[in-house]
Amino acid sequence: MGEFLTDDFLLTTRTARRLYHDYAENQPIVDYHCHVSPREIYEDRHFENITQIWLAGDHYKWRLLRANGVDENEITGSASDWEKFAQFARTLPRAIGSPLYHWCHMELKTYFGYDGVLNADTAREVWELTGKTLRQRDFGVREILRHSNVVFIGTTDDPIDSLQWHKQIAEDPAIGTVVSPTFRPDHALEIAKPGWRDYIQKLSAAAGIAIGNLASLQAALAARMAYFAGAGCRASDHGLDYVCCREGSEQAADAVIQKALAGAVVTGQEAELVKTRLLLFCAEQYHRLGWVMQLHFNCLRNPNTAMFRRLGADAGFDCIAPHNGAAALARLLDRLYQQDRLPRSILYSLDPGDNTVLDALIGAFQGGVPGKLQHGSAWWFNDHKQGIRDHLTSLASQSVLGNFVGMLTDSRSFLSYVRHAYFRRILCQLLGQWVENGEYPADFAALEEIVRDICCRNALHYFSLEAE
Repeated sequence: MGEFLTDDFLLTTRTARRLYHDYAENQPIVDYHCHVSPREIYEDRHFENITQIWLAGDHYKWRLLRANGVDENEITGSASDWEKFAQFARTLPRAIGSPLYHWCHMELKTYFGYDGVLNADTAREVWELTGKTLRQRDFGVREILRHSNVVFIGTTDDPIDSLQWHKQIAEDPAIGTVVSPTFRPDHALEIAKPGWRDYIQKLSAAAGIAIGNLASLQAALAARMAYFAGAGCRASDHGLDYVCCREGSEQAADAVIQKALAGAVVTGQEAELVKTRLLLFCAEQYHRLGWVMQLHFNCLRNPNTAMFRRLGADAGFDCIAPHNGAAALARLLDRLYQQDRLPRSILYSLDPGDNTVLDALIGAFQGGVPGKLQHGSAWWFNDHKQGIRDHLTSLASQSVLGNFVGMLTDSRSFLSYVRHAYFRRILCQLLGQWVENGEYPADFAALEEIVRDICCRNALHYFSLEAE
């Protein structure tokens, strides 16, 4: 019987252990897509207790608590921080097989030196130990980043953001992590969703451009891209419910935008026409700027409308929405490729059934640089042991695994960097298994290159960070 969470956690072969401990374990972290707060980095936020840094805003944990029947008041409501943590401690032992069980104990061990197991009996012990550590003067966000060896963070930012905190971070030599904004223009593209007209007014004010048609909307987006570029932006991100590529003229798209600005309801097809036009325009600008384009898709947002009305978005009620969008995505990529305006792109589908589809599709548009198109890391509902293995295995089968840009946290928590260690262990276990099975030679010079590249160096190159 194996012990839980030893130094060789998830590493069952001699080769896997060598790959991880010699090549992967100490690689710097390039967290190129996440949702942490740049303000909290600059201000070096200190958290009073484990609930504030662990449970607040973490919809992974909220979903777990709801699945265990915990009352919403003890999840997102007015219950005390201790009551919320105690409920989580009671719930966690039942989550056998969940990546959260692994992540939570890895975080407790990595950041607080706790080697025990969290449950109802140990909750008070863990609460007091973590609280004592968190309240130390030198244990703020910046120390967590240093301790985690995080060299780059790509936050997620709206085009209307002032980027005040990014600018102040860049001017502070005491912060050793490069923190770059990521341009996320979802609100501008979602013309059929409530609040679009109000958002366009805010975008108009931020850009200093009166928006009244397609051309002026594109000009405003371009102006904000220039502003983001001046603040060190090197990537964009789009959260799409599904991928569409609706054919239609510029005049037709312009008419839909003017219709929506006038307060009229637009149809689904009209919305797709505008979204297609704007997405293609944005992609062309990203190519010009040398940015990476990230597309996240196949997510069903807020299916529980009662809880959406109560708590709003990003509260843990989204789910996977399978959608056969491969043909539309191929048309988008093809239009950009034909004009030589296809930027480096990372494609993420929330549907794990799309693994082989995406791996085959990126192969149709590669060229120029190694791994120009990427199948993004197993994401959200898929960043567990089996999901990561499935993603890596499919990518290796259809593409060049050694060119993969590796893991990201996609998290709002500053303790989530153990997910990179989790990924690296799974990667090394998989590669080690192939070597032990005789499916790849025990060529440790080549294996070292592959492991170091996937864990860190490919992302450094892909996001133009080598000179930082």
